[in-house]
Amino acid sequence: MTTAPSPTTDEAPRPPIPARQRSGWSTLRPLVLRLHFYAGVVVAPFLLVAALTGLLYAASFQAEKIVYDHELTVPVGDRELPISEQVAAARKAHPEGTVSAIRPSPEADATTRVMLSGVEGVDPNHTLAVFVDPYTAEVRGTLEQYGSSGALPLRTWIDEFHRDLHLGETGRLYSEFAASWLWVIAGGGLVLWFSRRRALRKIRGTSGRRRTLGLHGGIGAWAAVGFLFLSATGLTWSTYTGANIADLRTSLGQETPSVSAAAGGEHAEHGAAGGTGGDAEHGVGLDRVLAAARAERLDNPVEIVPPADAASTYVVKQIQRSWPEKQDAVAVEPATGQVTDVVRWADYPVLAKLSRWGIDLHTGSLFGLPNQIALMLLAASLILLILWGYRMWWQRGRGSSFGRPIPRGAWQQVPPYILVPLLAAIAVLGYFVPLLGIPLAAFLVVDIVLGEIAHRRGRKSGGGGEAGGVESGEPAGAARTP
Repeated sequence: MTTAPSPTTDEAPRPPIPARQRSGWSTLRPLVLRLHFYAGVVVAPFLLVAALTGLLYAASFQAEKIVYDHELTVPVGDRELPISEQVAAARKAHPEGTVSAIRPSPEADATTRVMLSGVEGVDPNHTLAVFVDPYTAEVRGTLEQYGSSGALPLRTWIDEFHRDLHLGETGRLYSEFAASWLWVIAGGGLVLWFSRRRALRKIRGTSGRRRTLGLHGGIGAWAAVGFLFLSATGLTWSTYTGANIADLRTSLGQETPSVSAAAGGEHAEHGAAGGTGGDAEHGVGLDRVLAAARAERLDNPVEIVPPADAASTYVVKQIQRSWPEKQDAVAVEPATGQVTDVVRWADYPVLAKLSRWGIDLHTGSLFGLPNQIALMLLAASLILLILWGYRMWWQRGRGSSFGRPIPRGAWQQVPPYILVPLLAAIAVLGYFVPLLGIPLAAFLVVDIVLGEIAHRRGRKSGGGGEAGGVESGEPAGAARTP
């Protein structure tokens, strides 16, 4: 049996507060402390993986430019060739598959990408990108590409590792679980930190567990807003919570609009525009289609999607995810070269814009390199907070073993007028954010049951009985809880 550490290693306990004088927060604080502790212990390994892979992903944008410099850049020439000639050169070198999209050179020193789908040996969810010199039509290489951001093999591998650990749909549950709990842990830690006496937040001049707690709380307080943002935006494209968010946006009429790819169609409020057709040249051809899009003020970078079938149009859309966003799109009739439908970024509903901004900020695209550096700093902060958290747990056991868990029984101190709304909120969370609500409900049930068992056995639980123990996380004089 391990005895409780001396309170002088952290802070002296304060006199107990009589039950009749306890405020709403004083009854909730032990519960928040216990939830923060156990959530941190259980969820931290998932968050650690997410933070490490997220740090790598934020760095992959710049690494991609270095690793694939030959395919991505060319010497600047005098005059760009027509896009049709560039595509013809790509098809001559690679006749396999079908042309699914073309991205004309967005900058003077950048290559044109011709994306091929249905290529043997290429993941069905990916395309084969053929890189063409826009000045000479020289094919500079091919790489497998994924997603609307045009991720190449290095970034794709890191992205999939971060998203699902390369385990497919099942693996996505790890990232949703981590994102679901990140805001709870960050928010709880923030509340606990600012509820401590100002003197107890100091780091300078402290040592041992007190210093670790100061570092953990101080860095966490500064980074909490970033963690809340990462959690919220990460959930928008998760499996279960993301589907609930999509349903909510649909019910509010806040879906992301897209042009109709049907000849002569009007705005389509949902569904994908365009598709994977055969050869890129249909009707009036790529050059006139691109000219029609330019006439509608669609400047670089753009992507041209050939018609999916005889009843479809070309779709030309802007693909700039950096600030300012460029997301205008037009549909062009193959037979006449006339624009049949237009969607402007300015016409996007508020939630559609917020979702786009949030995702692009989360992935490091919105503000480029500064955005990516900020994400790397957040990831590094989360890694340090997790390590400090485990160190505090170790230090509570005097360095010989992991310390005692936070004492149970906190629910016994929460009055019904607070407890009932909390249970209702948990039920709502369990529906909209199932990987938060379900584990949280399970935690509460187990906590209540174990607390009741301990109470009936006549053991002192200490959960909220002594304010000093709750404040420091050390129930003064209490025996170790099994």
